[in-house]
Amino acid sequence: MAQSEKEEVLRTLENAVRMLLEGMDPLLIPEVGSNIAYALAHARTPGDVAAVEGRIVRLKGRAHAVGPVAFGASDHVARMVLTAMKFDPDVRCAANIRYSPELVAACEDILLSVCSFDRASQPPGVKTMDWGVASCCRDGVPDVIYDRGAVGKEPMIRLLGEEPGVIVNNILKLSARMDKD
Repeated sequence: MAQSEKEEVLRTLENAVRMLLEGMDPLLIPEVGSNIAYALAHARTPGDVAAVEGRIVRLKGRAHAVGPVAFGASDHVARMVLTAMKFDPDVRCAANIRYSPELVAACEDILLSVCSFDRASQPPGVKTMDWGVASCCRDGVPDVIYDRGAVGKEPMIRLLGEEPGVIVNNILKLSARMDKD
């Protein structure tokens, strides 16, 4: 991979994280934290995907990035992106936010395509993000994939898009809707 492509991915993701930290409603951050990932154009491994080291957490009522953006920083969100890219190579970005039925409805209200999977149906020996994301992408990659959790697993909404600006825009739209509640 060309160094210039890596630098551009990092720069784009850094700008997206800055926008999230300034405008994201911290109530969208799940207990496990949020993250946003952006892959190189021909990413094959989690090392080809940049994300926030240590995630984005709630701190003093605000969204706070624990560390900088770096390649290989998040295996979990990277697997979401890599799986989606198998179905549509242009979908190179993903983020996770807190689940609630109201947030799923808000995603539908802003005309995002939504799909869900049930962790109880997950086959043994398969990683959740590989299986869950793939199960929702068979007819095209949706904008949103969610699950209601399982024992020891927090329910989660995942947003997918071609680049971080798309994801940030959708998270900021959802944040604005939360402010109106």
